[in-house]
Amino acid sequence: MSDVQTGSCLCGACTLTAKPAPEAGTCHCSMCRKFSGGMFIGVQCGDTLRFDDGAPVKVYKSSDWGERLFCGACGSTIAWRSADGKMSAVSIMLFDDPGQFPVVSEIFHDEKPASYALAGETHKMTGAEVLAMFAPPEEGA
Repeated sequence: MSDVQTGSCLCGACTLTAKPAPEAGTCHCSMCRKFSGGMFIGVQCGDTLRFDDGAPVKVYKSSDWGERLFCGACGSTIAWRSADGKMSAVSIMLFDDPGQFPVVSEIFHDEKPASYALAGETHKMTGAEVLAMFAPPEEGA
């Protein structure tokens, strides 16, 4: 992981610190597209995501295993976080230099609209492949 970095929403009310991974990924699932207004481009920050006291962070529980964070003042998309708080993907757009995070992966690629595509090579995974990574092990397995 890289060093601790700071970021903020559009209005500056939600200031955060995190230790982002050096590379970013996109999610094309329907929830991320509606949440972010396009593909969600996030950087893994594990459990290092912290907000300044008083930040008006709002949480929307979007599934049994995940939630979406946004600014309660300006509505900026902030992050996706696992329900247990151990994983987070912060929007690269909240950091001063989003270009520091090369986009190397795409998840839920099978849900990507045909109207856009990323340039360059990326590791692509379908929704089924992503969910299989996080599904609880089958009993007796």
